[in-house]
Amino acid sequence: MKLSQYKYNLPQELIAKFPSDNRDESRLMVINRKTKQIEHKVFKDVINYFDEGDVFVFNNTKVFPARLYGNKEKTGAEIEVFLLRELNREQRLWDVLVDPARKIRIGNKLYFGEDDILVAEVIDNTTSRGRTLRFLFDGTYEEFKDTLYRLGETPLPKFIRREVVPEDRDRYQTVYAKHEGAVAAPTAGLHFSRELLKRLEIKGVNFAEITLHVGLGNFRTVDVEDLTKHKMDSEQISIPDAAVDIVNGAKQNKKNVCAVGTTVLRTLESSVSTDGYLKPYSGWTNKFIFPPYEFSVPDAMITNFHLPLSTLLMMVSAFAGYDLLFEAYRVAIKEKYRFGTYGDAMLIL
Repeated sequence: MKLSQYKYNLPQELIAKFPSDNRDESRLMVINRKTKQIEHKVFKDVINYFDEGDVFVFNNTKVFPARLYGNKEKTGAEIEVFLLRELNREQRLWDVLVDPARKIRIGNKLYFGEDDILVAEVIDNTTSRGRTLRFLFDGTYEEFKDTLYRLGETPLPKFIRREVVPEDRDRYQTVYAKHEGAVAAPTAGLHFSRELLKRLEIKGVNFAEITLHVGLGNFRTVDVEDLTKHKMDSEQISIPDAAVDIVNGAKQNKKNVCAVGTTVLRTLESSVSTDGYLKPYSGWTNKFIFPPYEFSVPDAMITNFHLPLSTLLMMVSAFAGYDLLFEAYRVAIKEKYRFGTYGDAMLIL
């Protein structure tokens, strides 16, 4: 497959700027790979497609307020700092992206918050955009983290062109988020309300939880026409024994396993035994899925409508089938479905 095959014309007004009023009331397009049928539903209708013993696999990562705005010493120039991951807790070292990157050199100090409550020093230029910062902070680690999070902003993707509002802190987070470490939300999970989860539970649907701490690699542009040459950023994943038992039990009983989102899809396919069963794993994955690809674990998935040329679109096309997915996208644009992080959902059966 080539990069140019993932270009399509998406009207800017179809990129959702805000979530639906209620989590489980966004629109849902259901596409059936066997019959090629496309249906239009509301997200809470997802319950009608699953039965007792089927499994939903969720990514329980938790987003932290990763975007900070500070000022450079001497010049006072505003610098945006995007926290990627903590490198060393004791030394307060963080891997970050800075914008504009060209203005930052090793040894520069950055000041954040009123009265410059937080100061950071640039100690390494790791890539053209990346930097390592050492935060200079006298208090305890808990006080440091509190300060960092108080100053931080919900890291909405840049393609949502608006100011962050207080509601985003709640809505850009799944209701089942547990383990902090993501700089982007696993967006398919944003459609689940507590009420819908309860109704699925009552119906006898089982839940398994894995963790993938979503990084900015999700939004990184692909700049090679030959997809086999694209390298994904590594992201930390955890597949616990409990999830393995639930998923493999469903597979043995010929029940459906539904991956909630591309992050779950990648995680499940990153640790598979030779006979197609899920294996426990804790570590990193840089798996890049694009057609043709034979899936081992899930046989259904829930996902959002993804932007042109994105690795997420490529991954979903591997699952749905390229032609069927692009037919569904043509319908979605015609029917004015909402695209992107806060947009509508798709169920692929």
